[in-house]
Amino acid sequence: MIEAVGLRDLRFGEPIDTYGGAPGEGNARTFGVQGYAFTATKPGE
Repeated sequence: MIEAVGLRDLRFGEPIDTYGGAPGEGNARTFGVQGYAFTATKPGE
C-alpha cells in the first residue's frame, strides 16, 4: 500500500511498545501488537 501511493526507500525502525500503560495494553499484549517508526521518500516532492 505504501508503494502504491508513490513512496520509496522505505525503512523501518525497531519495534516500540506503544501500548504500555494504555487502556488497551492487555489486548495489545495478547496479540503481540507493537508500533514501528518508518521513513520513506516520495520522488518529485
